[in-house]
Amino acid sequence: MTSPRTYDTEKGIFLGANVSIAKTGLLAAVEETLSYDANTYMIYTRSNRGGKARPITEFNRDEAFAIMAEHGIEDPVVHLSYLVNLASPKEDTWEYGVNVLTEEIQRVEYLGFRYIVMHPGSHVGEGETYAIRRIAEALNGILTGDESLTLCLETMAGDGSKVGNSLEQIAEIMALVTHKEKLGVCIDTCHNYSYGYDIVNDFDGFLQKFDDIIGLDKLKVAHINDSKTPFGSRKDRHANIGEGSLGLEALRRIVHHDVLRGIPQILETPGGKYRSEIDLLLGR
Repeated sequence: MTSPRTYDTEKGIFLGANVSIAKTGLLAAVEETLSYDANTYMIYTRSNRGGKARPITEFNRDEAFAIMAEHGIEDPVVHLSYLVNLASPKEDTWEYGVNVLTEEIQRVEYLGFRYIVMHPGSHVGEGETYAIRRIAEALNGILTGDESLTLCLETMAGDGSKVGNSLEQIAEIMALVTHKEKLGVCIDTCHNYSYGYDIVNDFDGFLQKFDDIIGLDKLKVAHINDSKTPFGSRKDRHANIGEGSLGLEALRRIVHHDVLRGIPQILETPGGKYRSEIDLLLGR
């Protein structure tokens, strides 16, 4: 790897899951994380069904962080609502996305988290070139350069009219953003394999492409999911660990890879099997 980023192989694996904030906010998230014997987690601060978001000051931030410090839970992640589409040609949809992301940055900065993960967007028939410029336009209107967090563009599976599927598309978006220092990337094993990156047989080759096209210093978060569909299917269908086309052996190699040491790795698998899946991946 040619990236200026250095990797401390003594640093631990940070592995967790998408958890709930029901009723008690971060306290609920931390309690669920502890039940999995995990050391990181991901939340949504607002419903994907829309509506007004719960006040962020009601998330019991300080109490939760005290428990996290006691139990070695680090670098939790927020995922932006799926309702945000910064590539939309519809002005009201685009403006809604701009407003929600602007507010979400403020909410996540209050929590003190370092990362927001977002789907880049869908062009809805207008084409990839249009979408990439539209997303960059939105981010240039939102990011000031003073943010205390990193906004991570998630790599997608190539289904529908989504953009950000290839590493090249992610790089194109980033290149058009003025404050690109505030941008990072979240890879998703299901998405990458479904799109056509053979991370089962050549994860090192994928990382080398990432380094050449984007730079490994921009790799901030990883979603760890098996896939219900085969290699190159271009479908976003998550499967439980070891029950899909990637398989346990490959996912275990990925989770333990030196390049992913020290960054949050998050399960988004179906059925609430997180405890057993984390145990499988960590070999405990």
